[in-house]
Amino acid sequence: MRINGFVGGVLCLVFVISAAAGFGQEEDSLTLPGEIHLNERQPPDTVLKTIGIKPGMIIGEVGAGRGRYTVQIASRIGPSGMIYANDIDEQALQFLKRRCENHGFANVKTILGSVTDTNFPDTALDMVIMVNVVHCLEKPVELLKNIDSALKPEGFIAIVEGNLDKYTSGSVGWYARDKLLKIYDDAGYDLFREETFLPKDNIYFLKKGSLQE
Repeated sequence: MRINGFVGGVLCLVFVISAAAGFGQEEDSLTLPGEIHLNERQPPDTVLKTIGIKPGMIIGEVGAGRGRYTVQIASRIGPSGMIYANDIDEQALQFLKRRCENHGFANVKTILGSVTDTNFPDTALDMVIMVNVVHCLEKPVELLKNIDSALKPEGFIAIVEGNLDKYTSGSVGWYARDKLLKIYDDAGYDLFREETFLPKDNIYFLKKGSLQE
């Protein structure tokens, strides 16, 4: 995950630790115990169906971390697909590699990025997904700008992100919707679809703005 300095890192860490206290979700073989609470909040099956994950797709994931969503995507795109799992945390990526090996996923390639660049391959991706990442980015506008070159002509970005307007109690560094929309606009993207059915999060769908092309 991309951390906005020391304070942002502490806030993001607190959020992850607090998430481990959740109970009640029926566990599956892909979910680690500490991921149950977050998967209750952002159910992978519902979210991935909503954004249109299908077998054979080529996906880039920004801020994949230890792979909570990576393994869910890998299981759905199948052996004919590929997910490029990006992060700036090398240790998290090493954990993710072992996790994928344990599940027999050969369709995941980890990529060490930087604060401003994902290092995704050029013009290769059907979609880029970001889950709980934007509010932890040190330079979100610069990073988003650099994603565009990795997308196919019809590719897009899907962002699952907490909405401070919906959920203020216990929030950890989340942004209000207007602030998120300004980041997307400053990076040169148009919001072409938005889903608001999750209680605490929105799903934003972005394409490069026509004036930026």
